[in-house]
Amino acid sequence: MTRRPAALTELQPRARMQLLVFCLDGQRYALDLASVERVVQAVELTPLPGAPAIVAGAIDVKGRILPVLCLRRRMGQPPREVVPSDQLLIAQIRERTVALLIDAAQGLIECEASAIADPAAIVPGLESFQGVVQLADGLVLIHDLEKFLAADEALALDSVMEPVE
Repeated sequence: MTRRPAALTELQPRARMQLLVFCLDGQRYALDLASVERVVQAVELTPLPGAPAIVAGAIDVKGRILPVLCLRRRMGQPPREVVPSDQLLIAQIRERTVALLIDAAQGLIECEASAIADPAAIVPGLESFQGVVQLADGLVLIHDLEKFLAADEALALDSVMEPVE
């Protein structure tokens, strides 16, 4: 049996998606599991002066200094203090590893790719979401991490993180 090169396999659409579901202010969201590294307990954040507004600070994860992004700020909600029950979702955005501040990870789900609705078909203005999936107990919005950081935010973050790394 011959195996296909990884590059060819990645180009083929997936029939099923694995998603990590998490909660933020009572709303459920998800990320494609392929972009998730791990979930860790929240720790005290170190402020990063000059960072884009979406950056809540930085943390050290096993010797790697990672920016912590505030999902609340991205969605126009007021940020709040980090509490001991919060978690940090370590994920890949483009070629960068970041930590996303979340209330709590809720678990993994697997769904048919065909069950994911295009958010633009529901309401315009949801460009930062990859899709919406209906679960037995409600809707889950799937974040599109590739669209999470604007180009100017990524450049500003690069300039702030260079001296730290």
